[in-house]
Amino acid sequence: MATSSTQIFHSLRHPNASLSTNSSSSNARTFLASVRVSLGFSRRLKSGFQLPSTQFRALAMVKDGGEKTGDRTLIDDSTDAFKSQVEDKIQERDFAGTPYVPVYVMLPLGVIDTNSELVDPEGLVNQLRILKSIYVDGVMVDCWWGIVEAHSPQVYNWSGYRSLFQIVRDLKLKLQVVMSFHECGGNVGDDVHIPLPAWITEIGLTNPDIYFSDREGRHNTECLSWGIDKERVLKGRTAVEVYFDYMRSFRVEFDEFFEDGIISEIEVGLGPCGELRYPSYPAKHGWKYPGIGEFQCYDKYLMKSLMKAAEVRGHSIWARGPDNAGSCNSAPHETGFFRDGGEYDSYYGRFFLNWYSRTLVDHGDRVLALANLAFEGTCIAAKLSGIHWWYKTASHAAELAAGFYNPANRDGYAPIAAMLKKHETALNFTCVELRTLDQHEDFPEALADPEGLVWQVLNAAWDVCIPVASEKALPCHDREGYNKILENAKPLNDPDGRHLSAFTYLRLSPVLMETHNFTEFERFVKRMHGEAVSDLQVNPKKQASSGKDDQVAP
Repeated sequence: MATSSTQIFHSLRHPNASLSTNSSSSNARTFLASVRVSLGFSRRLKSGFQLPSTQFRALAMVKDGGEKTGDRTLIDDSTDAFKSQVEDKIQERDFAGTPYVPVYVMLPLGVIDTNSELVDPEGLVNQLRILKSIYVDGVMVDCWWGIVEAHSPQVYNWSGYRSLFQIVRDLKLKLQVVMSFHECGGNVGDDVHIPLPAWITEIGLTNPDIYFSDREGRHNTECLSWGIDKERVLKGRTAVEVYFDYMRSFRVEFDEFFEDGIISEIEVGLGPCGELRYPSYPAKHGWKYPGIGEFQCYDKYLMKSLMKAAEVRGHSIWARGPDNAGSCNSAPHETGFFRDGGEYDSYYGRFFLNWYSRTLVDHGDRVLALANLAFEGTCIAAKLSGIHWWYKTASHAAELAAGFYNPANRDGYAPIAAMLKKHETALNFTCVELRTLDQHEDFPEALADPEGLVWQVLNAAWDVCIPVASEKALPCHDREGYNKILENAKPLNDPDGRHLSAFTYLRLSPVLMETHNFTEFERFVKRMHGEAVSDLQVNPKKQASSGKDDQVAP
């Protein structure tokens, strides 16, 4: 899988002790709940509204003595004391006997080179044998559009993938395959560059509006604009026809792997990084975490769609993007559109955001309908990004810019979940390993809440009864991170017994294969599978490798 969007924001977080609880530790759970209330943590109600609280934006920039900045009350140094008490009381949960959650491992981005040849097959076989030895269920691999259909329309080269799939089948592993219709490169963790097909970029030279564009007219070549989903601008084909032809070719080419059950799931790329979102925070255009990002609807095709929607609404003057939404690195309170009481909640703002988010849902609807035709009888999945920064503000500005209409008084993920349900598509969600307290510690100004976001999105999917899978957003080799993943994978005391349908680890690398890291990963796999481990600890400390450990022998 290409680097998830949530990998971009930072890599210098400080892992703290897990906030997992043991089923017999009711006192610890009560204490933890009181701490979260004291720190102003809010949780979404099923209706999508947040609990009213004057502490809603308490997690702002920390200064000595609880100083106030503007209208945001800031917490004081007692946060550390609270965290210390929590860490002293929490014990790892025992996941023995819990539901079996399959574990997959993402293969390196460049496992297939730009000539569609398998890189280092012998080394890969050795690594896959090691994964098989600890009962990893399978691997995930990107099938890059820019490699397979690189030079001419409807001329596909699947040779490298066939070699790879044969190795996976021989080892009796499963495959999650991603239809990667986006560019690789430019994001944190992207160690190779795979552009869109050359024949696509040639079209883009004379018609750059096939790409998303921001208000300044900067085009983003990561993926195609949804404005051309139904426009015949790709040498006589629409974008969705191009996607369908590619998926159909894959299904025919690898029929035997479908029939044998080796391919367990197809994840359909729906935007940048394969995620269903607008490319609202491109690093290549200078975005830095925790910037709110920018609306990406200024190509001529999406603007034509906006004009039509405004005319239908009876207000042609609304056929424009917001002119007071700041720049990609703005904070919400610095803009007239996203600030509290801002234009995002005006008649025009609600019209624009409804159109913007509906365009996202409609894109997913069109592509997934064709994916189900191409892969009938196979599990289909779509990936959603975890945009957790500014979650503790009223507007949820970063989510709005990315196409998720999820302000404090509206559930923006329910329409997406309903669309996925329509196509019986599983949801793959990121950032399940992130802890809100860590975000507050590292970037207090971001008002982030990954735990609140995960809770909201997972429940939106579970409420419509679709499978929910997940993958990591950041590299993780420590027990604290694994414990957080387990906590989200198998919620404690859920009355409906809900749990993740699968988990995908980011990613196979020499660091993972270092002896200590691999031992910790093996322990995690056992717990995801519901097996017993003998070394449950109280307040486990970080045990990440120094990077000098030995490699696991095949």
